[in-house]
Amino acid sequence: MAEAPKAADRRQPVGNGEQLSATGRFALTGRILAVNILPLLILGGGLFYLDSYRTQLINERFKLARIEAQITAEALAGATRERQEALLVQIGKEQRMRLRMFDASGRLTADSFALAEPSFRFNDISDDDWNQRFARWLDRTVDTIVSAEPVPDYVEPEAQQADAWPELARARELGISQVRLYDWRDGTPVITAAAPVGLRGATLLTVRNAVDITESVRAARTMLFAAMLLVMTASAALSLFLARTIVTPLSQLARAAMRVRQGREREVEVPRLPQRRDEIGLLARAVSDMTAALRQRIDAVDSFAADVAHEIKNPLASLRSAIDTLPRVEDPALRAELIRIAAHDVRRIDRLVTEIAAASRVDAEISRATFERVDLDELFANLIRSREERGLNGGRRLVLEGERGGHLVMGVPTQLERVAENLIDNAVSFSPPEGLVTVRIARAQRQIIVEICDEGPGIPPERREDVFRRFHSDRPEGESFGNHSGLGLAIARAIAEAHDGTLTADARPDGRNGACLRLRLPAAAA
Repeated sequence: MAEAPKAADRRQPVGNGEQLSATGRFALTGRILAVNILPLLILGGGLFYLDSYRTQLINERFKLARIEAQITAEALAGATRERQEALLVQIGKEQRMRLRMFDASGRLTADSFALAEPSFRFNDISDDDWNQRFARWLDRTVDTIVSAEPVPDYVEPEAQQADAWPELARARELGISQVRLYDWRDGTPVITAAAPVGLRGATLLTVRNAVDITESVRAARTMLFAAMLLVMTASAALSLFLARTIVTPLSQLARAAMRVRQGREREVEVPRLPQRRDEIGLLARAVSDMTAALRQRIDAVDSFAADVAHEIKNPLASLRSAIDTLPRVEDPALRAELIRIAAHDVRRIDRLVTEIAAASRVDAEISRATFERVDLDELFANLIRSREERGLNGGRRLVLEGERGGHLVMGVPTQLERVAENLIDNAVSFSPPEGLVTVRIARAQRQIIVEICDEGPGIPPERREDVFRRFHSDRPEGESFGNHSGLGLAIARAIAEAHDGTLTADARPDGRNGACLRLRLPAAAA
């Protein structure tokens, strides 16, 4: 029979009572989530921020373009043609714009780029290097991600007429300035502004290639990209670290568990990872404890099976010998003796089977049972009275000593009664006729201590642990062989340990002949 696992082992967390605490460390789940979500949050926030930043810059330039167009139109309204052309050239150079004047019929009358050297030139993307091409690709990618509104391409119309420009046509129709956004082939914004000039139907068109907006956004994006690269590198390093700290021990546990399952290595060392204080460490210690318990259970089952076979073999051999001899015996007295021997062996086998079945059910019964308050005073008093009424003490006297009351424990009543019965039965069987068996119950701090002392020959110190082995063969003097299975004290200790208690053997505290069996159980909470 496997030894009953201690109740503390069943009820306490695996790994010496370790429990996860949020103080001083993070659980693996939180660390993994932080490592994987943080870069995504930074990336998403940065993309939306840059798009908002670009939109804000363009809106500011819209306001500036509108004001510039209106101020320039007012300055041109009362000027002569020569003065108008001079203003167009001067403003174009200072503001890096292209300014064009159209008369009331929509015909181009003046162009700052024709009157003087152009103040800016559009970028020829055919000469761009890979950095600029990558920047344009990144711009398009960001616009796609943030679902930016499409912007029409800037294309110089073949006919230099006012109607070729939608903003000019609308300014002429409504009589107020208009601003429009275009996109040059290199991804830079082109902002045009149309404004009426005076009251004769003339209009002004300004064109500015706002390269600085794109450069500012790309500079910010480059900084963000560098930060993202740093964060992603750190994230990758942390992910590799977590992968190593998670996958490696899990792989070790898996390989060890596989070897244990296959049974190829008897002494497989399952890593306990004592330095780990997280879920992996708890898992490692749980698997290690489970493996140790499994080995102990297998060893106990093998040993129990061997002990059972050995104990049953003797009465079976005796029974077989009696049955085989019986047909050849004519003497009635000898036949009666053989029948008595066979009946005794049958009773002995029946007693062994009953005790073996009871021993094998201890673990299962306690694991399924619900613990409740048990009054040990009442339990032992009822048991002593019942034994006296049934005459089971053989002339021995049983006395319950000590103060009554307050000796409550948590347990399974039927199992604790079995412990008490086995301990008293053992003490009675080793006590001489008319001997005294004393039962004393006392409380010591958080424990209830029960001592059952007899007046028998006692137990030598070197053999006090042997009496709790299964099928222990020592018998009281004068008792016929086979009246006891040798499982009573083993069952009692298993039940005691399953209740977080202990059962030990010792000499009598008063120095007289005899032995004391001492049962310790945790006291029930008040």
